[in-house]
Amino acid sequence: MDRETAIKKSLEQFEILLREQLDRVDRMKEATARAESGGPKVIGLIDGDGIGPLIMKKAEGLLRKLLKDDIDSGDIVLRKIDGLTIENRLALNKSVPEDVLEEIKKCDIILKGPTTTPKGGTMESANVTLRRELDLYANVRPVSVPEEGIDWMFFRENTEGEYVLGSRGIDFEGEMAVDFKVITDPGTERIARAAFEYAKNNGKTSVSIVTKANIMKKTDGKFSEICRRVAADYQDIKAEDWYVDIMSANLVNPNMRSKFQVFVLPNLYGDIITDEAAEIQGGVGTGGSANLGDRYAMFEAIHGTAPRMIEDGLQDYVNPMSIFKACEMMLRHMGIADKADKLQKALDKAQSPDAPKVTGFREGSKTAELVEYIYDKL
Repeated sequence: MDRETAIKKSLEQFEILLREQLDRVDRMKEATARAESGGPKVIGLIDGDGIGPLIMKKAEGLLRKLLKDDIDSGDIVLRKIDGLTIENRLALNKSVPEDVLEEIKKCDIILKGPTTTPKGGTMESANVTLRRELDLYANVRPVSVPEEGIDWMFFRENTEGEYVLGSRGIDFEGEMAVDFKVITDPGTERIARAAFEYAKNNGKTSVSIVTKANIMKKTDGKFSEICRRVAADYQDIKAEDWYVDIMSANLVNPNMRSKFQVFVLPNLYGDIITDEAAEIQGGVGTGGSANLGDRYAMFEAIHGTAPRMIEDGLQDYVNPMSIFKACEMMLRHMGIADKADKLQKALDKAQSPDAPKVTGFREGSKTAELVEYIYDKL
């Protein structure tokens, strides 16, 4: 294909993308608040890939122990959802097969193990698809290291940025490639308001707005501007702009990091910064993640599928702490604060020196030892 023809086809493709994204803006503007439905709360359990089924088995056991009375009475239903495996997704060439998505939408809440994203090709991450289809616009991740004065809550925008069109860029073969970043007014306003509402309701006094607005002037500039506009409605909360590179340095600076409380970030920066923050807490295996929208909510471990552990026969040494933290966040979201507090205290004790240390290697403790320890502390 000659260059002029390629440019023309690319412009046609870009017009389609623009119209799709503007339609999405219209849908966000028209969205109504989630209506509380009667009947039992249905929690969908998705195993995922790699070590996913291993940690999800432990998570299901934990929930059945904590929620025994609610499950026995029928107030809460745990429902296994199959089909979100890499094998099935590749066979159907779907990031989330239609029948699986249909079953997911019958649930109120999803608890999910990690899923594999194929390298290359056009299949997007299952998480990206689910966040878009369920409109889970807020990725919420807590990080806590009390002895260092760290008590952070991250609000990562979950449906836009580089991820929304990440597999639909333009490739001029042999010459260059272009990907797209999308920041919308309503998408930014709702994540900003979620962060400031959390700060107001939890006695926090500052929100850090993290962008690269000095370089990405249109998109990150818009994100910062809208966050500032929302901040004007919260006079008792200090809003500060930070560039993502400086914030990355500040989080590992003992003289700075205890000063931060709540963060609001566009999608890509939030992905990177929250993994860095989890590492400070003790590794990505210790962090949980909430994906919240007006109708649905999804909770998951923040680590990957760890294929190395499966290949090396280390199935008995996987760390369930991240998915357990996700369970605690899920219980809190459901308003079951007493059970969430009980689990949180047990997880805190599991960080103590006398607790089993699961490292992912044979030199460390086994999964079963840590789970038994946590059960005992419940």
